[in-house]
Amino acid sequence: MNREAVVAEALGLLDEVGLDAVSTRRLAKRLNVEQPSLYWYFRTKKDLLAAMAEAAMTPHATAPLPAPDDDWRDWFADNTRSFRRTLLMRRDGARLHAGSTPTGDLDRIRHKMDFLVASGVPERDAQMAMLTASRFTVGSALEEQAETDASDGTGLPADVPVIDHESAFEAGLALILNGLAHPIGM
Repeated sequence: MNREAVVAEALGLLDEVGLDAVSTRRLAKRLNVEQPSLYWYFRTKKDLLAAMAEAAMTPHATAPLPAPDDDWRDWFADNTRSFRRTLLMRRDGARLHAGSTPTGDLDRIRHKMDFLVASGVPERDAQMAMLTASRFTVGSALEEQAETDASDGTGLPADVPVIDHESAFEAGLALILNGLAHPIGM
């Protein structure tokens, strides 16, 4: 058993039971170890959750970085879509990620910011756009993952539309991009 194996099993447990039911007791049982042995790898459950959040983001964190000749709008949209896909890969992935600090991803974030600025986006606008897109994406994924079985329209009044999460996400992303490309004077 090593740290990576513990995190992998914890993510498997997350997918099975959801974030609210993940516990060190359950994880220890799943690993066939005594609960205190997990403290060798993670001093607290918060430390375990942080490691799980980082590992769950691996598909997005290893996506190609923008190249200097990339169109910033296309890259920004693709980057945001990659983030969403990654959040949706895990049960409660958005909740797991919410509030986490991307400490292992700081160099990649700086590279992305530098790319936007080099593409002509003012630094403050680039920062706010990345933050806005991130929070919009997490919120969208939270809503999508929180839906109940009634989301197919059964039990809803006839005048309440069923949300197509993909279309709603794309529309919101387009608004963010349009706002960044054509800022309104203050």
